[in-house]
Amino acid sequence: MNEVLSKIQKIGIVPVIKLDDAKDALPLAKALIDGGLPCAEVTFRTAAAEESIRIMHEAYPEMLIGAGTVLTTEQVDAAVNAGASFIVSPGLNPKVVKYCIDKNIPITPGCSNPSDIEMAIELGLEVVKFFPAEAAGGLAMIKAMAAPYVNMKFMPTGGINAKNLTSYLDFPKIIACGGSWMVNDALVKAGKFDEITALTREAVNLMLGFELRHIGINASSEGEADTVATSFEKIFGFTKNVGNSSIFAGTGIEVMKQPYLGKNGHIAIQTNYIERAIYHLEAQGFTFNEETKKYNKDNKLAAIYLNEEIGGFAVHLVQK
Repeated sequence: MNEVLSKIQKIGIVPVIKLDDAKDALPLAKALIDGGLPCAEVTFRTAAAEESIRIMHEAYPEMLIGAGTVLTTEQVDAAVNAGASFIVSPGLNPKVVKYCIDKNIPITPGCSNPSDIEMAIELGLEVVKFFPAEAAGGLAMIKAMAAPYVNMKFMPTGGINAKNLTSYLDFPKIIACGGSWMVNDALVKAGKFDEITALTREAVNLMLGFELRHIGINASSEGEADTVATSFEKIFGFTKNVGNSSIFAGTGIEVMKQPYLGKNGHIAIQTNYIERAIYHLEAQGFTFNEETKKYNKDNKLAAIYLNEEIGGFAVHLVQK
């Protein structure tokens, strides 16, 4: 997968926006970035699209900006010259796709049936847009098509919202979802960019699904660890479970037999998608201890510690 699509996969959500007036481009871009989604697909459904992309790109060059509803090669040129990094189209037009491939421009054309997928494969694509997602059969249709086309990945758009977002993203053949619920047209026209920031942050939090997994307490010895775990068992009925390096009391309390990371211990936070969580936290300035990475039996990342402590506790992410 190319660099742009890999970055989209880490971001997880691509806001799909329609701007009738280019004056809204700058505050909208800021609202998305402040909300945690430094990405946008600006649709070429209006005359303001090209100028909007240019304004956003010049003000926020770090933002990943794509052009959507691209129907012609002329629109490809206009979008890329304005600063777009990727192209999205509602259907698969071989002429437009070949033009982008020849110019090394990432493109995800809309596909909704096996014939479209086979044409995309013939053209050398590895990711397609599934559009209109809900109307074309939703997640069930994607899973059905993914079965014979094992190397194809999808970016569904159309009918994706806060209620079904994680259902789509849970399927590993889906790299990201396009959606417009956080950039509602009425909010843009009313200039309610603070609300867009809030909805964007809410979407990111929903996607990552951070929840407390357990709290780890550093003990000085195995004997002290057993005493602490036993206390939780006696007082609260948290069943004690002795492991190699720690003793659990229930599932929420872990007592280390020897001091580990963190002055006082550690806090484990579980997340829906650990790789995406790392990306979004790094974007906020947090860093990670690469030496603490742990992998599951499928060799996928299962846990990692932040370098930063909070209140004397080390913090690590755990894949749900």
